[in-house]
Amino acid sequence: MKKTPEERAYELLQELSLDEKIYQVTSEMIFDVDEDYETKRNPMFGSYRNPGHFMHQGRSVPASPSQVTERINRDVMLSIEAQPHHIPPIENGEALHGAQWGMCTNFPQPINLASSFNPGLVEQVADVIGKECSAAGVRQVFSPVVNLARDCRWGRTVETYGEDVKLSSDMGAAMCRGLEKNGVVATPKHYADNYAFGGRDSNYSETSERTMRETVLPPFKACFDAGAQSVMAAYNGWDGIPCSANKHLLTDILRKEWGFDGFVVSDYNGVEGIYSAHNLASSEAEAAAMALKAGLDVILPFDWFDYVKEAVEKGFISEEELNKNVLRVLTVKFRLGLFDNPFCSPEKADEIVRCKEHRNLALAAARETIILLKNSGILPLKKSNVKKVGVFGQSADLIPIGSNYSGPYNAPWQGEDAPTPFQALTEYLSGCAEVVFYSSNDIEKYAPSCDAVLYITSILEGEGSDRSDLRLPSVSVQRNKEDDAGFIVDNAEQVITDNQEQSIIRLCKANPNTIVILENGAPVDMTAWIESAPAVIEAWYPGEQGAKALAEILFGETNPSAKLPVTVPKSAGQLPLNYSYKPSGRGYSYCDNDGKPLFPFGYGLSYTSFAVDNIRAELTADGVNISFDILNTGAYDGAEVVQVYLSSCNCEVVRPVKELKAYKKIELKAGEKKTETISLDAEAFYYWNLSMDYGLHNGKHCLLIGNSSENIFNSIEITAENGKLYL
Repeated sequence: MKKTPEERAYELLQELSLDEKIYQVTSEMIFDVDEDYETKRNPMFGSYRNPGHFMHQGRSVPASPSQVTERINRDVMLSIEAQPHHIPPIENGEALHGAQWGMCTNFPQPINLASSFNPGLVEQVADVIGKECSAAGVRQVFSPVVNLARDCRWGRTVETYGEDVKLSSDMGAAMCRGLEKNGVVATPKHYADNYAFGGRDSNYSETSERTMRETVLPPFKACFDAGAQSVMAAYNGWDGIPCSANKHLLTDILRKEWGFDGFVVSDYNGVEGIYSAHNLASSEAEAAAMALKAGLDVILPFDWFDYVKEAVEKGFISEEELNKNVLRVLTVKFRLGLFDNPFCSPEKADEIVRCKEHRNLALAAARETIILLKNSGILPLKKSNVKKVGVFGQSADLIPIGSNYSGPYNAPWQGEDAPTPFQALTEYLSGCAEVVFYSSNDIEKYAPSCDAVLYITSILEGEGSDRSDLRLPSVSVQRNKEDDAGFIVDNAEQVITDNQEQSIIRLCKANPNTIVILENGAPVDMTAWIESAPAVIEAWYPGEQGAKALAEILFGETNPSAKLPVTVPKSAGQLPLNYSYKPSGRGYSYCDNDGKPLFPFGYGLSYTSFAVDNIRAELTADGVNISFDILNTGAYDGAEVVQVYLSSCNCEVVRPVKELKAYKKIELKAGEKKTETISLDAEAFYYWNLSMDYGLHNGKHCLLIGNSSENIFNSIEITAENGKLYL
């Protein structure tokens, strides 16, 4: 009878020496992949940062997929040949919106993907990312980020799927399914509450157990239910203990309560932080023991072999305790088939990576993730009415991928057929209109003669770049290496050549057909210019084909259908601000601000209009079905996202004013009518009661049906009593 991965792992564990075991829970990362790489590399480690991520620096031409695959194959071979029991390593890397080992297909950023409100699209994207990772031999990725972005000052908002529990859970689960189906270990992060007051990254969490259960933890559980075989512990501490050594998080909840049977990795130098940052351990050896005993299994990214061995020798951790960590790592390696098929085909990698099909999906994804925020009627532009388009803003001639996890280390991402907005518009309007890229110094001189003008914004953000000011920057900004918490995100510097807010105001005054295009990863303060701007598009960072999608949207070839996955505040003074807050005992406003957002969660415009009526509900054995008729009443084909929120009262505990529970993206041709159904299972009505039991407890509920968190069409009342639902 064929042995299971668990049985094979257990048998192998019995044969390993202590040193071999320690190597399986430690790792190595080498930044310089040059001639002496193999003399620096220790082939005994069980986990490596894949060398493909670092192969491109200093080269005039980036390493090809086949070259990366050959290098990773050799990395794997060196380990197998050197180790007494021939254990293959896991080659790991990043993949937030594309395989980050080289010049792979570069998809829209996660905040974009969330804007699609289409988990099916996200799973398609993840499937491609998984294929491009596994083709080169990268078998674990540190993705997705399922922390909720409830304070947009956090620089890593761009990496997230927004502020909502349901949306983040769906998108994270979709990403994990797409990766894991290709034999790539998904690693949702950062477990658990990864930033704190003011949007400060990795700061200590004051979040209560109730709030953790209600908001922070569900997206992680959704990822594990979808098959994720790993998880990354966060840098910060919670409830008195660093997450990397938090037994309540890593063992009690993760394994005992949820049944997770994969392995836990540290964030980079996270275990060191137990000693050097949190000051909880007296030495690195003690920190290693605390983490491993609590349930963390692999210490990333640098060599901690000596510290772990010291921990065993000094009795901080026993070999029997260490066996649990090693067994979890070996089991996943057997599940992945690394022992049986450790190598990849370089020729196949060249065929797969950035093939036409994958680039086409990048374009399709961009089309679904760009949001129309404001339109006074000037959009869509018509080719027949436009002879000259003026383009302003320094991002106009940059590929709109963002600077965050968007390519190999120390080398810019590049790819054929990946235009800048200026290039894409020039090609799109070839033969019918002139497109000119102007300096903001020349707004008054050239803007009035254009039939339409665009201003494309710039902002520096990402890991290590939290913000205190949400306004568009008007001065040069940079982040220094000593201030940057990220090891493999390039230290970015951005020179801003003009006052962006003033340039937008000047442009709107000079030309009534001004369109502001936001390239950003988190909401910006628009109060200085939003009233002046006739049209505003939230492009986020739509990826390598995003500029093409933007040109199509501007001219109506593609009808925007994306919705905001975050609440857009009027200013930083309102933060933190999200739609799913719990009721105030008095009010929500300031003396100079009504407390309402500039744009609500779930909001997004279209070039057409929709009517939703005949809304009705029916109880089922599993929950509730909501049926309705939807009609495209406008002149354009389009898609609407119908959203269902839950508002509750008379429960055992205070509940949020509303929570997204279901949604459906519906495509309709102009004049088309459909009857649609959205199903909610009974768990949509569950909550954690006063005794912290999760279930269908008593309460009165109201289902709110709309197309944003603020624009509600209709409501349906449902009562939960004695474990049953009643209409």
